[in-house]
Amino acid sequence: MNVWEARWLRAFHLLFHACLALGLILWVGDGAGPAPPALGILALMAAWHWFFVVRRPGLLGRLNPMAFHLAVLCGLYVALVTTDRSFDVVIFGLMPQPYLLLAAPWSYVGAVGTVLSTFAARGYLDDPDALWRLAGSSGLVVAVGLFVSYVSRQSAQNRAVGVLEERARLAREIHDTIAQGLSGIVTQLEAAEQAMPDLAAVQKRIALAKELARDNLQEARRSVDALRPRPLAHAGLDAALAQVAERWSRTSGTTATVSVEGTRRPLSGEVATTLLRAAQEGLSNAAKHARAGRVAITLTYMDDEVTLDVFDDGQGFDPAVPGSGYGLAAMRERAGGVGGTLTVESAPGEGTALCLRIPSN
Repeated sequence: MNVWEARWLRAFHLLFHACLALGLILWVGDGAGPAPPALGILALMAAWHWFFVVRRPGLLGRLNPMAFHLAVLCGLYVALVTTDRSFDVVIFGLMPQPYLLLAAPWSYVGAVGTVLSTFAARGYLDDPDALWRLAGSSGLVVAVGLFVSYVSRQSAQNRAVGVLEERARLAREIHDTIAQGLSGIVTQLEAAEQAMPDLAAVQKRIALAKELARDNLQEARRSVDALRPRPLAHAGLDAALAQVAERWSRTSGTTATVSVEGTRRPLSGEVATTLLRAAQEGLSNAAKHARAGRVAITLTYMDDEVTLDVFDDGQGFDPAVPGSGYGLAAMRERAGGVGGTLTVESAPGEGTALCLRIPSN
């Protein structure tokens, strides 16, 4: 049971006892004198509900014993209203109880039983049209219960979908930040190992690895606080792309250039993040797989869309062959999240071109 469900449960328990108290106030306000039977029944209802329902939340939803407790409460309600009609108001606290005490479909049976108890308490069962009135009232109560149940299920499904989407988003963030950073550190350390015994080259690679480690430590801390890329925190998308490309060029030893075409315009944080992550993924793939000598990143502002192209002159691959990496799948998920599309064009020995298109709002 989550926090909100617990709060709603407490609210309905309080409603029941508040209705008992209101019935007592109305009864006294009518000028009724002391009536030990009514007071006794009222006290018994309050005590029964408190001891067998409120204090035993772990039993809620079980047919045994909650059906028995509901039957007792309905019986006490009939006796109470028979004593004085001022206690009719208690029905507003009693009516939700079947849906709290019992699971479907028994909760609907309990709701109909509660409606039947109100007819018995008010003496309606002897009326000629009692059957039709009972059917109508029962149908209304069951319909309300079905609607509440539907809303509850939809809420639970939405929460489950939200959890899955958040997990996918976190997986993409981890892949686009920490995983890529660790991959870069490993690459620099391997290069340092291969450069031995050239001390200057080893020191250069270790320095780059340390720089990557510091940057990714800051990125990890930033991700805990807010999942917006650090380069975008203090700069626009154009500058962020240039910063990422410059740092990648230094660590990979391969030249990466950034060009911007079209009239620049502000982009939403989610769109800018998607474009930046796509560029980072393209650079990461070029370093790990392509063996490229040059990478070109082009950001293009058009009237109806913004596009990002990442081209490398590496060894290429066959896009039709299923890959084991997560990067392209994460990029497509990101693109779909902002209404965009990602296309990959490549062939063995002919380089790779990634194109991300996002419609303008």
